[in-house]
Amino acid sequence: MDEAQAREVLNADYNERRAIMDAEPIMVSIAGRMMFKRVMGKASFCNIQDLKGTIQVYVAKDAIGEESYADFKKSDIGDIYGIKGYVFRTKTGEISIHAVEMTMLSKSLQILPEKFHGLTDTDTRYRQRYVDLIMNADSKEVFIKRSRIIKEIRKFLDGRNFMEVETPMLVSNAGGAAARPFDTHYNALDEDVKLRISLELYLKRLIVGGLERVYEIGRVFRNEGVDTRHNPEFTLMELYQAYTDYEGMMELTESMFRYLAEAVLGTTKFEYNGIELDFGKPFERITMTDCIKKYAGVDFDAVATDEEAKALAREHHIEFEDRHTKGDIVNLFFEEYCEKNLIQPTFVTDHPLAISPLTKKRPDDPNKVERFELFINTWEMCNAYSELNDPIDQRERFAAQDAAFEAGDEEANHTDEDFLNALSIGMPPTGGIGYGIDRLVMLLTDSQAIRDVLLFPTMKSIGGVKAENGVSSKPSEEVKAEPEKIDFSNVKIEPLFEEEVDFDTFSKSDFRAVKVKECVAVPKSKKLLQFTLDDGTGTDRTILSGIHAYYEPEELVGKTLIAITNLPPRKMMGIESCGMLLSAVNNLKDSEDEELHLLMVDNHIPAGAKLY
Repeated sequence: MDEAQAREVLNADYNERRAIMDAEPIMVSIAGRMMFKRVMGKASFCNIQDLKGTIQVYVAKDAIGEESYADFKKSDIGDIYGIKGYVFRTKTGEISIHAVEMTMLSKSLQILPEKFHGLTDTDTRYRQRYVDLIMNADSKEVFIKRSRIIKEIRKFLDGRNFMEVETPMLVSNAGGAAARPFDTHYNALDEDVKLRISLELYLKRLIVGGLERVYEIGRVFRNEGVDTRHNPEFTLMELYQAYTDYEGMMELTESMFRYLAEAVLGTTKFEYNGIELDFGKPFERITMTDCIKKYAGVDFDAVATDEEAKALAREHHIEFEDRHTKGDIVNLFFEEYCEKNLIQPTFVTDHPLAISPLTKKRPDDPNKVERFELFINTWEMCNAYSELNDPIDQRERFAAQDAAFEAGDEEANHTDEDFLNALSIGMPPTGGIGYGIDRLVMLLTDSQAIRDVLLFPTMKSIGGVKAENGVSSKPSEEVKAEPEKIDFSNVKIEPLFEEEVDFDTFSKSDFRAVKVKECVAVPKSKKLLQFTLDDGTGTDRTILSGIHAYYEPEELVGKTLIAITNLPPRKMMGIESCGMLLSAVNNLKDSEDEELHLLMVDNHIPAGAKLY
């Protein structure tokens, strides 16, 4: 057929189908947000979006009336409509609705982002999640899937006769994990309290009370840094089962992860960040000391004393503190050499006693405990114990934790007398485990940052960035319109090499503009931030800088800084730092204290631009 004949056949087929549908029209009512509108004289089209997707609506003046049609023509993208009409297919086969009545339900006074590019600025996406959900179908799908993951977890545990419970968020003693809590004040009782960092100690009280299988899915709060895998408040699930141990928790965990992959993704093999993960195979099991032996070549089972362990740490350039014992150093070696190699699901078992204050000792080796952590994609996904149920042993462990806190460990646990009282009544042998729900959702939705799976992630208040540094979080356009006024009268450039630099040496330093792609707090360090930088070479550059006292990591992402890029690499906290970020040091008035200000330049300066 030629073009005209083909068009005639198509029209005849369409008219035949329309005649059938018009004879017995299928009437529907829908409501949603208008995302597209095309006005064409007396007949127009628009797209209406709801939770399930979008559908095209045909709007004709003859069908809805002249007044309603005039109102429709004046409507805006983003307006919310209720529509009644009948279903039909267009000539191209698209299911559409022929409107017979249109009612504006809500007017949008804001302009939505441009349709074809959507909302791409990550800061705006996180701060205005409601706009992100409207504009980005992928973002909406992540949170629909998150809800389903949690629903399936409950379904799995219900099948194993677990009871869901709720425990207090405001506590006098925030225990059960190694983390700094948030402090607040209870006005009615005139008492200082803390936000919980864990669910453990209350759930184990319930095991004592005879509720033999309990779990809770709830928010916990840890006063720590913000990066791609950490948020100060996050969703934790902990469960406890009487008359089992950490072996039972391994079986439950492996079964649940395999079930979730099949229920949510339809397969036990899936990709995260381009790497295939397989939940169908039996999860690997390896002890922590064997893992260190495998990846670092060090056998800590042959190390007898704390001093021997510290000597090994110095030999391998592992940073440690004077208070650290052999058990702490074993953990530092594991973090440095092993975690990065654990891609496929792996249970790492038998941790040192020193880092496990709530865990039952191994009968054959009292320096180790019956504990495991599950690692997937280099991440710790859960932490499980054979729970310590000896009140005398538990009191001694708490005393050791109190001593560690006095020695400077801000993340140490504290003695909890009521929990000890509960244990003295008698707790059966129990297996317990905690799961980070947000990381699990990241894995099953292929999301690269924890903020992508939190509807409302923690964000620095606009205009609230460390004011003492004279830094603003306003968009760059606003900053240029009203430049920040900073008093530089007491600012001096910090000496690079203790005043020993002559001009010839100084001129060899390669000063470059670098853009911050990512910034995170360095684990176990209170001062260091780790920057991932675009220096214009196409290869990411890592630089560590001791400025955490003055900046939070999140406020520096996207900034343009100045770095010396031709310094030899220097290892700090086991991380190679390739260069130095420049800061100005300011002597505070009437004080010997100093503060640092990172040198920030106009964001229009491209990465790699050389300074002269």
